[in-house]
Amino acid sequence: MNFEEILKQNEMVLADFAASWCGPCRMLKPVVEQFEKEFEGRVKVVSIDVDEQEALATQYGIQVVPTLLYFERGELKKRTSGYMDLASLKGWLELE
Repeated sequence: MNFEEILKQNEMVLADFAASWCGPCRMLKPVVEQFEKEFEGRVKVVSIDVDEQEALATQYGIQVVPTLLYFERGELKKRTSGYMDLASLKGWLELE
């Protein structure tokens, strides 16, 4: 399934744009995985490797990794770059 289909099929989507060589990306990965477990069924989490999905990264203007994009009903609502802990991630998304 491509990313656009995921956006159409899910009310809320958190896209984690990262790279395997990126230290902060590796630090953020367990935070995103914990978020995914806590919000399973509410928010679809998608991990996107910018090296493997260059066109998608370019489409969304990803210049720094990690970058998180948050979509509601297919519309980009929020974006942030860099590491954050789980509490900060939930606060940023205004989810509790």
